[in-house]
Amino acid sequence: MNKTDKIYVAGHRGLVGSAIVRSLERQGYTNVIGRSHKELDLTDQAQVRTFFEAEKPDVVVLAAAKVGGIHANESAPAEFAYENMQIQCNVIKCCHDMHVKKLLFLGSTCIYPRMAPQPIPETALLTGPLEKTNEAYAIAKISGLMMCRFFKQQYGDDFISCMPTNLYGPYDNYDLSGSHVMPAMIRKFHEAKMSGAKTVELWGTGKPLREFLYVDDMADACVFLLEHYSGEEHVNIGTGKELTIAELAEKVKKAVGFEGEIVWNASMPDGTPRKLTDVTKLHELGFVHKVELDEGIRLAYEWFKENIDDARM
Repeated sequence: MNKTDKIYVAGHRGLVGSAIVRSLERQGYTNVIGRSHKELDLTDQAQVRTFFEAEKPDVVVLAAAKVGGIHANESAPAEFAYENMQIQCNVIKCCHDMHVKKLLFLGSTCIYPRMAPQPIPETALLTGPLEKTNEAYAIAKISGLMMCRFFKQQYGDDFISCMPTNLYGPYDNYDLSGSHVMPAMIRKFHEAKMSGAKTVELWGTGKPLREFLYVDDMADACVFLLEHYSGEEHVNIGTGKELTIAELAEKVKKAVGFEGEIVWNASMPDGTPRKLTDVTKLHELGFVHKVELDEGIRLAYEWFKENIDDARM
């Protein structure tokens, strides 16, 4: 890529997209563009085509998606499947038709089977049943990944895909009805601390194992792949390190300064028992994350406190 290339980041205001914009600008890219949902509805094929014909981006990063935690995925699977597939079909086809030089499609490690080998290699894709609590989202993301692969195979398009692990950091979603585990914990512990509550209830048993990556590390990895990778196979982005949800809760509790007790609601779903990415491929390409979990939680909580009036609550 050239530093003056016009780079369209779809989803530039979200957790993932905003971090990618920050990373591109830090690394000297001077022509990064984005559009809000009000300005451009990516599920609308005509709007997307009009945008591409007018702007003619050189590079596209597809970070826009309908996302959410277990509750959101279970309560609206049709919307998660339909909206994500619409976005992907519209953007990927326009990238091909408008001869975009490079496309990076972002998925999620939920694409892998519920009982995938651990740590999960890229080759585990489509080798077993998915986790039911996020099946619709996973199927949509698998379809986007495979679409990029098919366009590369049939037309030679430089379309690549990456699968980030669980992300957290600035501009996360703190709405408890749809948030992921880390922002939900940060908000719950903060509000309990401020109200003087004695307990905080968290979903599940606390036993599942998860991996967490600070979103700015993910963004730097994405820019690295844009600059250095053109392979057909997708690339995992993660830390290769895991801990239990209960251990995570203790870390967030400490960072926030909540001194009460944690109550686990075991009647609520745990989700996948374990989900650790094999990041051998990413490391061999030359990228390793920088922000470790304790520091990342501290940074995420500081951002939340400073932006609580504007955060997605």
